[in-house]
Amino acid sequence: MSALDPLDLYDRRSLLSDDERMVQDNVARFVDEEVLPIIADCFAAERFPSELVPRLADLGLFGATLATHGGAGLNYVSYGLICEELERGDSSLRSCVSVQSSLVMQCLERFASDEQKNRWLPELARGSALGCFALTEAHGGSDPARMTTRAERRGGDWLLNGEKHWITNGALADVAIVWGMVDGRAAAFLVERGSAGFEARTIRNKMSLRAANTAVVSLADVRVPERSRLPGVEGLGSALTCLGQARFGIAWGALGAARACLEVALAHTSDRVLFGRPLSRTQLMQSRLADAARRLTSAQLLALRLGRLKDSGHVASAQVSLAKWNNVRAALDIARDCRDILGAAGITLDHAPLRHMLNLESVSTYEGTESIHRLIVGRELTGENAF
Repeated sequence: MSALDPLDLYDRRSLLSDDERMVQDNVARFVDEEVLPIIADCFAAERFPSELVPRLADLGLFGATLATHGGAGLNYVSYGLICEELERGDSSLRSCVSVQSSLVMQCLERFASDEQKNRWLPELARGSALGCFALTEAHGGSDPARMTTRAERRGGDWLLNGEKHWITNGALADVAIVWGMVDGRAAAFLVERGSAGFEARTIRNKMSLRAANTAVVSLADVRVPERSRLPGVEGLGSALTCLGQARFGIAWGALGAARACLEVALAHTSDRVLFGRPLSRTQLMQSRLADAARRLTSAQLLALRLGRLKDSGHVASAQVSLAKWNNVRAALDIARDCRDILGAAGITLDHAPLRHMLNLESVSTYEGTESIHRLIVGRELTGENAF
């Protein structure tokens, strides 16, 4: 029999450069040695492992694609591999890095003034500051144009009022990029922790992303100076550009969760003996494992092609949407089936599939639900906007 890697049937790794493989190996080692030993307990306790933030920064994972202000200047395939390995540990780690890098630092790089970049980007890259992206509201969801947060002029300052929900890193952030409406048009402002009227409350009793810090951010007459407004923002399209960056990382991150689940299922079916033979020697189990491998392999190749397109500067939003939709759905299906393959053992945190399955329920929803991505792809196919 051939010696194919069951978690990389088409030898995707051979298509990576030496630098890309080194990035993946370094992050994989970190996940194996420092994340996996603690993450199940963090999930159970609803605790984000803040002690890992300095290590994430030391590895250059914050703003990894930025070439200035402390960024590592990596290509997008490398960033995708970072997201994949972090989510192999847990979606909470990938979410933290994704928000810090794609939503906060990329937003500042694109839309901030030089003064704002110099003030925040180096600290964010070093991990001495965390950021959050306060866009989503309780009644907005997939329609962010419905946001009710308002920014009004008060002399030379701005007064912010509103409430944001489901904000990753919200209660940990030293700075929030807060989106609000100004004369019917979206604008963004930098709000520092401790500002009068600014409050971030951690959301408890989640059954998904339990190891991530998710918050409600309230703004009651929060006064910020004009220099805190991001000058390059041109309406809601600027926010959607940032979301596109985050969706790219999610399309890769889901691969890590899928790999982790399939690896557990392969080991379990090999070790578990029923009716005189291991489960792996039954047609039913081989069929289910093969289907998981099919889904994973297709998603791996789709993500790599997406990364090469993004590195070439020729990626379209519909391509990102298709990958996010396909890969998260594939990972969620794999996680659900692998949890079932484990039987009763599958419902405990001693094994990763249930934790990944629960996390992926949220990953499937945020940064655009499946329905939203279907419509984005449908618009590309037909030229008709059905939103």
